[in-house]
Amino acid sequence: MKKLAFAVLGISFLVMSCKKKAEMDMNPSQSLNINYSVAYIVNGGSNSISVIKLSDNTVSATLDLTTMPMAGMGNMSTGITWPHHIYINPSKTQLAVGVPGMDMSGGHAGNMMNMAGKIAIVNALTGTISKIIDLPVSNHNAIFSPNGTEIWTSQMEEMGKVLVYDANNYSLKNTINVKMQPAEVTFSSDGSMAFVANGGSDTVTVINVSDKMVMGQVKVGGDPVGAWTGADGNMYVDNEAGQSITVIKVSDMSVVTTISLGFMPGMAAYNNAMSELWVTDPDNGKTHWYTKSGTTYTHGGEFPTGAGAHAIAFSADGMTAYITNQSANSVSVADVMNHTETKEIPVGTKPNGITIKY
Repeated sequence: MKKLAFAVLGISFLVMSCKKKAEMDMNPSQSLNINYSVAYIVNGGSNSISVIKLSDNTVSATLDLTTMPMAGMGNMSTGITWPHHIYINPSKTQLAVGVPGMDMSGGHAGNMMNMAGKIAIVNALTGTISKIIDLPVSNHNAIFSPNGTEIWTSQMEEMGKVLVYDANNYSLKNTINVKMQPAEVTFSSDGSMAFVANGGSDTVTVINVSDKMVMGQVKVGGDPVGAWTGADGNMYVDNEAGQSITVIKVSDMSVVTTISLGFMPGMAAYNNAMSELWVTDPDNGKTHWYTKSGTTYTHGGEFPTGAGAHAIAFSADGMTAYITNQSANSVSVADVMNHTETKEIPVGTKPNGITIKY
């Protein structure tokens, strides 16, 4: 009888242990306490985010975007495939990830109609997904407004739109008509204007952030993807088909100059510390820099990074650059002063968007 009692007790303990383990597996507390300076890298092919610790440039965590814990329900599928770009809110507590649902690593041309998009809101400190916003049409990015109260996203359709959501309750606040197949939505450095690159009409729509009224259209090069914010009062538009950068002066929405590249740009980023414009060259696995003097931009040189070089982000002092390499599945760390790669960090498959938390 004692043996039987011990056997029953053992089975009960095993069942309870298995049940407890199952509950832990179903409700993983990703709670990572990311209370240090990091770069968040979106891996489009892996449906994940790599967290790079900036103090030693190592991957400290990988966030799974395919499932999210639901209270009392275990894990629920998010339906996320091919997440693309990522932005952090001003208080550094939340991340917004644009999820177009298709691979854009080969370029952005093409009709996105009949494809739905998503926005994933991720807690920047714990790494858990707090909200999935389903969109009617594929989007390119999702970005917090300069004051952090709104989330803006594009709708990449023939009659393009920008949707504005409340960042607290995620309700739709505004629908703004722009031009054909809008891609990236960004903001001027002073936060007063939104810039929308319309890939299907070779224009950039400028929107007043406060009243959501369209201020005008700026003609740029062929197939613009994003108007990237410069701290110098300019926006830098990368034109894929045009193989150029259009420089727009924010104050009067005029075109300052057009920089002919001779290659398809991946992304442009202005380094204020060095007064340099950096442009990635994905087809050749390089990053180029251009020195700025007034309104003149001169090619300063280039250096190898990784295959499919794409997004660029600079450290707080502007002396270190982080570059995602979509084909190499890595992130290059570059010395800005010397224009050299100092380290290559393996991450997930087809890394694309990047944002930094200091």
